[in-house]
Amino acid sequence: MTTDGRATHFDDLADEKAAGAAGLEVRPVAGHIGADIEGVDLAAGLDAAQVAVIRAAVLRWKVVFFRGQRLDHAGHVAFARRFGEPVVPRRRGSASPPDFPEVETTADRLELGGKFGMEHEEWLRRRRHTLLRGWHCDHGARVDPPAATILRAETVPPYGGDTTWSNLAAAYAGLSAPVREFVAGLRAEHRLGVGYQPRPGDDAYVRHLLDHQVASVHPLVRVHPETGERVLYVNGYYVEQITGLSRAESAAILDLLLAEATRPEYTVRFRWEPGSVAFWDNRATIHLAPSDNAHLGIPRTMHRVMLTGDVPAGVDGRPSQPVTGTEPGRW
Repeated sequence: MTTDGRATHFDDLADEKAAGAAGLEVRPVAGHIGADIEGVDLAAGLDAAQVAVIRAAVLRWKVVFFRGQRLDHAGHVAFARRFGEPVVPRRRGSASPPDFPEVETTADRLELGGKFGMEHEEWLRRRRHTLLRGWHCDHGARVDPPAATILRAETVPPYGGDTTWSNLAAAYAGLSAPVREFVAGLRAEHRLGVGYQPRPGDDAYVRHLLDHQVASVHPLVRVHPETGERVLYVNGYYVEQITGLSRAESAAILDLLLAEATRPEYTVRFRWEPGSVAFWDNRATIHLAPSDNAHLGIPRTMHRVMLTGDVPAGVDGRPSQPVTGTEPGRW
């Protein structure tokens, strides 16, 4: 382990040789995050060597991309199972396929505002109270957020609709040494619905949040369970408060850390095409869904499978603690 928390076992030359032996090519696309993987048909199934190369690439580059794939729902789930146990969410919208409980469809989210008496754009506007609000890991308010997410594109607009990811291990390593030492001992509450601006009068979404609260206290710096890297575990979507600090202190430090976590040099942006697949480490990244395509009026249909994760642990070895509405393994 280096002094900045970066694991030292990554060996790009060895990974390149392993990829070649498995018939794959792993091509990094940005300096700190993201790689294209070529030479594989995910629908045809993977052998053990290919699984090992893809797993290593996800750990090394945090998000990997496959293009021109022919996966259906069954193939999507089968691919996910080679890397872990798929999550089976309790609540999905009507657009998700009923015969594949592991698969969620992004069109479901377009229903959410309507369920609470709002147009989708108003619902988004009320939830995003800062410019960095949309950056998130998947289900970060849970005590055991998913380990990874595999997202597949079915229908996308001809332009717009890109997704951006950021490498939280690189963000932590990029902090100055005194700040790294300071934040490594802190913990923060992650809560569903943080910062939502209620509608005047009775707000059905507020009642929904109160009835379905999910919150956990996570280390502000978690140790990655596979790589040993220290990860700046912060995002704009769920983080409520750094525990033990005043609200003013907490807000200032969170703003600083989130600005650091989303610096352009730690990010990669992906242009989707039908058949594209992105596979990312949800423990070491945050991502930003697009907001530049709604006015185009062209469907953007994506399908998501998440892999079961563990309970994060901090630098001191202490695990995350549930606050409400969450316990390991229960969805």
